[in-house]
Amino acid sequence: MKTSYTVTHHEAQRRFEVVIDGHTAVLDYQLEAGKIIFTHTGVPAALEGRGIGSALAKEALVFARAKNLNVVALCWFVEKYMQRHPNE
Repeated sequence: MKTSYTVTHHEAQRRFEVVIDGHTAVLDYQLEAGKIIFTHTGVPAALEGRGIGSALAKEALVFARAKNLNVVALCWFVEKYMQRHPNE
């Protein structure tokens, strides 16, 4: 069964989110001069296995590229995602 969802960027909260059935998956970040620092990715157990963490990371990296920001991955999930997808 294919589930569709939308990644929403809340710039004021410095967070990317996916909300499904009352559960919220997040990727948090901080901004510094010319850098985006990814600090935390969290996907509730009820949403695991759907590729949501990867969708959050992909959308966040698209944002970073569009803003020409250097990426710092303090979050292990984003770091692993970047290793698996070096061209994104």
